[in-house]
Amino acid sequence: MTHGTRYTGATSIELAEGWSLERLTPPSRLFGANGLRTGPDGRIYVAQVAGSQISAFDVGTGELETVSAQGSDIVAPDDVAFDERGDLYATEYYDGRVSVRGAGGRTRVLRDDVPGANGITFHRGRLFVDECRIGGRLLEMDLEGGAPRVLLENLPMPNAMEFGPDGKLYYPLLGTNDIWRIDPDGGEPERVAGDLGVPDAVKFDAEGRIISTQVATGEVLRIDPRSGERTVLATIAPGLDNLTFVGNRLFVSGFTGHITEILGEGRTRAVLPGGLTWPLDLTAGGDGTVYVADGTYFYALPPGGEPRTLGMLFSPGWPGYIRGVTAAGDGEFVVTTSLGQISRWRPAAGEHVVLAGESVPFDQLYGVATAPDGAVVAAELGTGRVVSVRGGEVTTLAAGLDRPMGVAFDSDGTCLVSESGAGRVVAVTGSGVDTVVDGLEAPQGILAADGTLTIVDAGAKTLVEVDLNALADGLGGKARTTIARDLPVGAPLGEPPKPLKGLMPFTGPQGLFAGIAAGPDGALLVSADAEGSVLALRRTR
Repeated sequence: MTHGTRYTGATSIELAEGWSLERLTPPSRLFGANGLRTGPDGRIYVAQVAGSQISAFDVGTGELETVSAQGSDIVAPDDVAFDERGDLYATEYYDGRVSVRGAGGRTRVLRDDVPGANGITFHRGRLFVDECRIGGRLLEMDLEGGAPRVLLENLPMPNAMEFGPDGKLYYPLLGTNDIWRIDPDGGEPERVAGDLGVPDAVKFDAEGRIISTQVATGEVLRIDPRSGERTVLATIAPGLDNLTFVGNRLFVSGFTGHITEILGEGRTRAVLPGGLTWPLDLTAGGDGTVYVADGTYFYALPPGGEPRTLGMLFSPGWPGYIRGVTAAGDGEFVVTTSLGQISRWRPAAGEHVVLAGESVPFDQLYGVATAPDGAVVAAELGTGRVVSVRGGEVTTLAAGLDRPMGVAFDSDGTCLVSESGAGRVVAVTGSGVDTVVDGLEAPQGILAADGTLTIVDAGAKTLVEVDLNALADGLGGKARTTIARDLPVGAPLGEPPKPLKGLMPFTGPQGLFAGIAAGPDGALLVSADAEGSVLALRRTR
């Protein structure tokens, strides 16, 4: 099968002499896998919220085609459906929109006032959509773009839905852990099944039985709506999202981008492997384990091993979508989240403590580091600040910066910050900020160690090394070396992706962040967020 990857660079990665590169994880095929729908052409259409992308997957050949790419008019698609003409309708979760993409590729917005737009389905020429949020609505959409008809409201997080053979609309509720149905032409809703594994999608097999993915338990359930009989068809992993049939073959999706065929009797077949979705920041332990913040997942990557999930969206004590991370002891991490909080998190104990941002969240936190005196320092992109947290008190170390992202401390304890909007790295001093390195495009992750500053310039797609001692001696021209070019980091080539607004209280605005960390063997570890891998760059001499 020819799966391909989600990112195609202009050229292969170019390394400076004396350096080698290893991919610790393979590039990802998709930006996660959310809504699934079999199209009129028999291919599976895969909505990818994180990547603002829709792909079509041919289960016969294994070929993937990007139907709606990052940077196009559809933003953060969560689910898709087709009308009788073959036009594709997509719910845009973060933007609260329902869009229509015609066969010719032209896209128009049907409605832009559907917050948390998620589940979507057609039935006899009628379009139905729900909102996956607390207080969500179940709507029948006007195909001409007029005001929708409200079937139900104040629902606790409805999700992917489908009509049953009885002509009723079946919808799962994540907030109450059950499945309901309603006649779209009138009548009271009825509870069909409860006490499940947090159902997030409902479809029907050829015998009229409900097939439902369970996001918390990772089960694929078959439920007879007449008798209530339940059967576990397979247990895969927490994070299942949706399902579809191609003929009589059943396929399910997962947050990590995997698509799995359910074969019966508990057997499964991976038809498309999962991978990293973002990834964002990373940190390393003394034993060589690399820890990767991947938005809704957090992984431990042991030397020579496979990624192991330490926590995810439905884990006990989960602190929220993790963006920045630094190790803070054995099994303990300080993290920044898209919820606007700085927390100390212990995955094994299933607990976290909010250090700052609980009552008044920060505005788009990114990199985080621990100062020599033990204070936690983080970059707040939205306000242009660098903040320090100690004993619950928040102090502003610097303000008025242009999109600060990365934070690091050099050997003498000076706080260094990357200003992605200004194309420079600055040192935060008692009197303000001083430029350390400028002339960059969009610096993000930074690392300071042994008199050397290493910068991931996501705009230029380069990894830059700066000799701080040479810089201090006035040898600016000799201080800077480009270690790697054409790195798979930052925005894809071509049209830049549109911002992901987020939907509180689940997540704030989301954005790209290519982090960097030092491995105990001296490797430079880089999160290649564009292709979804972790890179290790090492000196060969």
